[in-house]
Amino acid sequence: MARQDWSEIMRLPGKTAIITGAGSGMGKAMAERFAEEGARVLCADISGAQDEVARAIGRGAIGLHVDVAEEGDIRNMVSTAEEAFGRVDILVNNAGFGGGIMPLHEQTIENWDRIHAVNLKGVFLGMKYGAIAMLKTGGGAIVNIGSATGMVGWKGHGVYGAAKAGVSQLTKCAALDYAMQNIRVNAILPGTIWTGLVPMSKDNPEPPPGIFRVPGIPMDRWGLASEIASAALFLASDESSYVTGTLLPVDGGYCIGFSGMAAEQG
Repeated sequence: MARQDWSEIMRLPGKTAIITGAGSGMGKAMAERFAEEGARVLCADISGAQDEVARAIGRGAIGLHVDVAEEGDIRNMVSTAEEAFGRVDILVNNAGFGGGIMPLHEQTIENWDRIHAVNLKGVFLGMKYGAIAMLKTGGGAIVNIGSATGMVGWKGHGVYGAAKAGVSQLTKCAALDYAMQNIRVNAILPGTIWTGLVPMSKDNPEPPPGIFRVPGIPMDRWGLASEIASAALFLASDESSYVTGTLLPVDGGYCIGFSGMAAEQG
């Protein structure tokens, strides 16, 4: 085959993918990209936007209302994908809840519970029922969306960062649990991503020049939702067939740059 033809080959042909938090931002970008690569996509979200995303994608995509903190919703999500598409090959646990930026003494128990219910319990439930489905059909790929805040400390992000650090640990342990069953489990750790959810970014798919969220990003710019989608596509596809238990920062070098700055100051 001529080299120029390789770009026309879909990387997820016939695969079934579930993506939580698919109504906007990174989840929407992943749903669109996976469908372009041949996957049949179930778009799960709590916002109501999942149906519009699924309609826009077409190609048999399904929108489903899902609260990832509710076990019954997750169980129904997986069974819906199985009934509609016959199997589950890919699960992306993307749904998340930030809960605001504040020091620990200002946090409430209610905020702690909600942040952990969505960001950690939701990932656990997704992996649990996703793995059950994948074990029936000989394997699959699970991609969890963690955060750079789970790797390095960010001021005002203690509760959120604790939940995301838990996602990283769940990922590594689950990768060991299922390595012999052909289920690969990896995580992406996004940094400062321009998703359209930040007020000033809602009407702009890309950040205006010179606008940055956190000083000191080595690549000196925001990341894009499409760049998270590209990383997720790699981890979901057979191109990463020998990759499991990996925590992949997609952060413009922030985590390693942060460590380097700390070392210099130390």
